[in-house]
Amino acid sequence: MTFSAGVLLFRRRAGLEVLLGHMGGPLWERKDSAAWSIPKGEYLPEEESATAAAAREFEEELGLPVPEGEWVPLGDVRYGSGGRTKQVTIWAVEGDLDPALVVPGTFEMQWPPRSGRIQEFPEIDRAEWFGLEVAREKLGVGQRPFLDRIAAHAVEPLDGTVPH
Repeated sequence: MTFSAGVLLFRRRAGLEVLLGHMGGPLWERKDSAAWSIPKGEYLPEEESATAAAAREFEEELGLPVPEGEWVPLGDVRYGSGGRTKQVTIWAVEGDLDPALVVPGTFEMQWPPRSGRIQEFPEIDRAEWFGLEVAREKLGVGQRPFLDRIAAHAVEPLDGTVPH
């Protein structure tokens, strides 16, 4: 099993909105439905805490630190990914971020397949805010339970104050 951790940034506008990243690289460039992800990444539990990994991965993927705010645990979800089981742990943080400021990290892969050419691609090629209904269509199936959890938490103000 592999372990991933991340941060689901949210804000309250006309309704609840979440920030998602469109997966980068040539395998995802023409896909939209289920091709977006919560900023997250793998870590080794014996070497790093899940919260440290979530903050690190957010910054690696978006090029920006997690905005200051309370980290609300949304728990874990397990799903299959690439023939293996992945356990994903996510925290919600209320804040705002301009997607135009995102400077994504990169990864390398052989492309085209079996070409012997190694190319560099962005981890995410863009980030956008979505209402929960649209986010459900955009987000990969395994991560969709986190949308239900953030919706349940956001019904009542997370810090006990009146929503703005």
